[in-house]
Amino acid sequence: MASGSIRKKISNSNGSSSLSKHMRKISIVLLFLVIYVASIPSNVSSVSGSSVGIYSIKVVNEYPHDPRAFTQGLLYSGNDTLFESTGLNGQSSVRKVSLHTGKVEAIHKLPHVIFGEGLTLIHDRLYQVIWKEKTGFIYDRYNLSKVKKFTHQMKDGWGLATDGKVLYGSDGTSTLYQMDPQTLKVIKKNIVKYKDHEVFNLNELEYINGEIWANVWQTDCIARISTKDGTVLSWILLPKLREGLIASGHSGIDVLNGIAWDKDNNRIFVTGKRWPKIYEIKLLPSTKEAASRGGGVEKLCFRQRF
Repeated sequence: MASGSIRKKISNSNGSSSLSKHMRKISIVLLFLVIYVASIPSNVSSVSGSSVGIYSIKVVNEYPHDPRAFTQGLLYSGNDTLFESTGLNGQSSVRKVSLHTGKVEAIHKLPHVIFGEGLTLIHDRLYQVIWKEKTGFIYDRYNLSKVKKFTHQMKDGWGLATDGKVLYGSDGTSTLYQMDPQTLKVIKKNIVKYKDHEVFNLNELEYINGEIWANVWQTDCIARISTKDGTVLSWILLPKLREGLIASGHSGIDVLNGIAWDKDNNRIFVTGKRWPKIYEIKLLPSTKEAASRGGGVEKLCFRQRF
């Protein structure tokens, strides 16, 4: 009996020790998993698989914006500073803007005959394209002085964005261009498609986490586009922003246009032409019911070719 009891205790002790070690391993794995999940930016949801996601948004912050600015290009440059390109003949400009106050801290006005469009920043140079032209301008980011004029190979100038190495451009068609920033020559182009249908009227662009986000002109939609093949990875539906402004008495606003990304702090900003506000937003997965309102993505986000 004594020897049997001792053997049983030893056996139980070894079993408990093995179980304890096993539980510790599981705890360590779970801890690393929690840390990994926590490290994924909450503002930008990853997209995987073959299904196309539909997102709505939550407004995190609101900032003042010049309601006279016919926004064509928007980008975040650090230190709570934005650069913005505005359009319309006689009102086109490139400007440096304070995020928190909306104050225009510096401005370069364009001649009356020029209609400003998309804007992006590579190192210390701002690139701006012009509507109905195959030309654009490069500016010094520090004083907004014009460095030189360039010619590109797109059919028109609508949107610009960059990953720091390549310029991405749109011309109001369904084509997403990739250009060499040194020569402005097209090195690749893709037709942007959703369910085998071309998405026309690609407008202002922003490069975010390996994707191109594009305003679709005259809609409340942003398409998240694969830079590899032009496939629409997901849609962001933002009709509540415009509807909210109109409901609060801002009847003179124009369409949603303007996307900026603060890479370091993972903040996303959007605005529109003649909107009095810039919104910092967070993406929320949309329910099937919400995604189908107004006729669904096809009706909300598709327009005839410009």
